[in-house]
Amino acid sequence: MKSDVEIAMEATLKPISQVAEALGIQPEEYDPYGRDKAKLSLSLLDRIADRPDGKLVLVTAINPTPAGEGKTTTNIGLSMALNRLGKKAITTIREPSLGPVFGIKGGAAGGGYAQVLPMDDLNLQFTGDMEAIGAANNLLCALLDNSLHQGNPLGIDSQRVELRRVLDMNDRALRNIVIGLGKRSDGVPRESGFDITVACEVMAILCLTAGMDDLKARLARIVTSYNGDFDAVTAEQLEATGAMALLLKDAIKPNLVQTIDNTPAIVHGGPFANIAHGCNSVLATRMALKLGDYTITEAGFGADLGAEKFFDIVCPSAGFQPDGSVLVATVRALKYNGGQGVKELGTEDLDALGRGMANLERHVENLRSYGVPVLVAINRFPADTEAELALVRERCTAMGVRVVDSEVFAKGADGGIELANAVVEMCEHPTQPARFQPLYRPEQGLRASIERVAREIYRADSVHFTSLAESQLARLTKAGFGGLPVCIAKTQYSFSDDPHLLGAPTGFEITVRELSVRAGAGFVVAFTGNIMTMPGLPRHPAAAGMDIEADGTIIGLS
Repeated sequence: MKSDVEIAMEATLKPISQVAEALGIQPEEYDPYGRDKAKLSLSLLDRIADRPDGKLVLVTAINPTPAGEGKTTTNIGLSMALNRLGKKAITTIREPSLGPVFGIKGGAAGGGYAQVLPMDDLNLQFTGDMEAIGAANNLLCALLDNSLHQGNPLGIDSQRVELRRVLDMNDRALRNIVIGLGKRSDGVPRESGFDITVACEVMAILCLTAGMDDLKARLARIVTSYNGDFDAVTAEQLEATGAMALLLKDAIKPNLVQTIDNTPAIVHGGPFANIAHGCNSVLATRMALKLGDYTITEAGFGADLGAEKFFDIVCPSAGFQPDGSVLVATVRALKYNGGQGVKELGTEDLDALGRGMANLERHVENLRSYGVPVLVAINRFPADTEAELALVRERCTAMGVRVVDSEVFAKGADGGIELANAVVEMCEHPTQPARFQPLYRPEQGLRASIERVAREIYRADSVHFTSLAESQLARLTKAGFGGLPVCIAKTQYSFSDDPHLLGAPTGFEITVRELSVRAGAGFVVAFTGNIMTMPGLPRHPAAAGMDIEADGTIIGLS
């Protein structure tokens, strides 16, 4: 089979004006970025605000493995197949980060014959949103350090600065640095560091905002640091709000592109799901809901991270009512969760598969607990045997959950017709209609919310708060942040906070080592395990295999 880049380069794209016109978007409601991309004006949302919403379907997955599950590919292929059935479907996905693109995970434009195009632009610098978000964050950092240098009128304690600069690249050398060295005129020396752009609060704010006024209000609330009395110092006090919003004037607008078969795609925002809330922007999803019959969205990593945060943070904040969910799994990923080694995943192993099914079954139970119908999509691979597929179907049938095959990677829309029909039946002729209900009520307090997620989604026996986390819990509650939802930063590879506990582990304890408020985004982050906010490159980075030829042909991008 041809590479993703080869397939993408052979596709015939429509002018973005035709894609917009097919959705009923007027010429003055979008700004073309060349021939293939456009920024959608927020005035579009104002015009269509009174339209009824289409169906909202979340695509999520079992816990990710080194083998990959193809969640984004399934999302894109499903939207294409729904259009083939005569439904007006729109896919909404996150923008890729350059860190994974040049690292090990690869891009986020789908794969094979289920891609969003132009994949090279999308996976590289797209419309400049990442750069604008990074610039807004770093401007705030510069204003903070300037305030320290200019006599420190706000009384900022340089040992209690929460804000870090960001860069959209995996670079472990920048995790911990010392700034302000040199002459007195070079600033106030202090320890600091860099995070990857997708981990910063500005990214989370952009993806949760309802519009420009809301954006500015959220930016103003960012807690940058604390003074000697441990009172928060905000972006508003640093007089940063207006300039930050100015830098984000175009980034706030969702991006319109298309799939390989010209199905509309709205791509916007990109917070990581283990560090942040892991979903594309509320604005993009809201536009799609008003423009189409079906909005196919997704949440990052496994359902214990991305789906939980979509249901418990995004939906309550935006007022979304999901109509169904699709849980993506692969036979090889299930075997990996059952103990089969990565190098042996192409070999039939029914015992490992049977053990690994516990991971899928727990995710199904968790999704159902939100009152959202669920079906399982098996992303087919050539090495899958009939015996293995039969075992998956048997176990799913025993749970009373429908399971269908998906071959959109190899066959495009044709490979997703069965899945699309199942989604239509789930949403339009449900045996049990969706009765969405978040897992917890944030007003019960941070501790209660964290423990509820840990016990009911992760299935932990208990939650341990370190002494640091306990003091932060008390301080945040006293400061008025105790009623915010929680965004738990956890490894994506396991239900637990130990990436080596695969399958469906039990008998473990979750340790919350520290807490940090994201007052602008509207949640509190609880850090568990060893979560890196600035990833590093692997021994053999994907960047080492990339190139571009004189005629513009791209090599190695995926």
